[in-house]
Amino acid sequence: MSKPVPKTPEEIKEMRIACRLAAEVLDYIAPFVQVGVTTGELDRLCREYMEKMQHTVSATLNYAPPGYSPYPASICTSLNHQVCHGIPGEKPLKKGDILNIDVTIISQAGFYGDTSRMFIIGDASILAKRLCQVTYECMWLGIATVRPGGYLGDIGHAIQRHAEGNGFSVVREFCGHGIGRRFHEEPQVLHYGSLSTGIELRPGMIFTIEPMINAGKAAISELPDGWTIVTRDRSLSAQWEHTVLVTEDGVEVLSLSAACPLPPKLLTGTLATSTANAIAALPPAPIYELQR
Repeated sequence: MSKPVPKTPEEIKEMRIACRLAAEVLDYIAPFVQVGVTTGELDRLCREYMEKMQHTVSATLNYAPPGYSPYPASICTSLNHQVCHGIPGEKPLKKGDILNIDVTIISQAGFYGDTSRMFIIGDASILAKRLCQVTYECMWLGIATVRPGGYLGDIGHAIQRHAEGNGFSVVREFCGHGIGRRFHEEPQVLHYGSLSTGIELRPGMIFTIEPMINAGKAAISELPDGWTIVTRDRSLSAQWEHTVLVTEDGVEVLSLSAACPLPPKLLTGTLATSTANAIAALPPAPIYELQR
C-alpha cells in the first residue's frame, strides 16, 4: 500500500472544479427523480448533461477494474436494499422508494469529481426517512473530524458510533478513497474504526467519505450482474458521499453546489457555518456556464 500524496495547489484548484461539476449533475437530475421515471431514463439524462452541457465524461461508463466486466452506465443508481453500484434499468420508481444516485465525472483537465445523494420518492416510511437522515448525519460527523494531525480512524469511529447508536449497521466491505487524476487512490477511508488509528492526515490530502448504512445487519451480497451490491437480509440501505480536502486548519468540502443540501442540524460550529455560507455564496449558474 502506497502512502497518499498531498495534492499541489494547482491540482486542488482543478479538483474543486471537478467535484463541483459532479455535484451539479445531481442538482440537474433532482427534479426528474419522481414516481414513474426509470433509473435508465435518469442515467440517459445525466449522460446527456455531462457530455453535451458540461463537456465532461462519466468515470463509471465502461469502468472495468481487474476481474469485473465493464460497468454499463454513466451513473450508479442503488434502490432500496441495494447498497451500491446499482445498474440503471427500466423498472419505474414507485412511491416510498429510496434511491442513491452516485456521480463521478472526469473533467476536461483529467480530474475526477465524485459525490452521491439520497432521494426519497414520494412519502417513504418512517424507517426509510430516518435511515436516510442518520446516514447523512454519519457522513457529516465523519467530515467534522477531518483536520491536520487527525487520523483516518477518527472518521470511521464517528460514523460507526452514530450509526450503531441509532440501531443501524455499517457496511464493512466498501470504503471511501483518495481521488485526483485517478478514480481510486490512497488512502482507503473506512467507515468504522477506532480513534487515533490509521494514517495521519496532512494538508493537501483529498478523499471521499461515503458511508453505506443498513437498516438491518451489515452483511451484503453481490447480484449475478457482477456489480450490484445488496443487503443480505434485504433491509434498506442508504449512502451519502462528499469529497473533502484536508486544509491547513481543518477541512474543505469540495463537492458542494448551489442546490446541495445543507449540513444537518446536529452539526454545529465553524464547519456547519462555513459550509452553509459556501453553498449560499455559489452562483446559481452552473460552473460550465461561468467558464464560457
